[in-house]
Amino acid sequence: MKQQLKLVLVFSFFLFCGESKAQLDTLNYIKQFEINKANYIGKPFSKLLTDMTKIQPKTVWPQPRGRYKNEIKGSFFNFCEKEFSFHNVINLYVEWQEILPRDQVKFYETKNHFFFTNDEKTYYSTKIIKDIKVTRW
Repeated sequence: MKQQLKLVLVFSFFLFCGESKAQLDTLNYIKQFEINKANYIGKPFSKLLTDMTKIQPKTVWPQPRGRYKNEIKGSFFNFCEKEFSFHNVINLYVEWQEILPRDQVKFYETKNHFFFTNDEKTYYSTKIIKDIKVTRW
């Protein structure tokens, strides 16, 4: 029994270290886009997506404009599986140059359940970036 417990503890340790390293690698990679945001501000989102060669967003979460719930001022792009979207997750927050209508964004939320699919790529690709921030929830 002690051997099994030790084995589980060792396995858990390596699993945790592997996940931490993967998150650190993702954070460092995504942080580079924030550092170089001058290359993307005023340009379509498609440029940023094209430059993200190592990793692409997996989910997208709209950010309403304060009390104006029908207006989306920005979007959080997550780089983890949806079931982990609210647990210490690395986010790329993109503020849009122009406010997006909530009904258009809601259409894709409903259709694809917040997953970042080709539909979302097509929709967001023409939107102009106002600012980029990397956050962790």
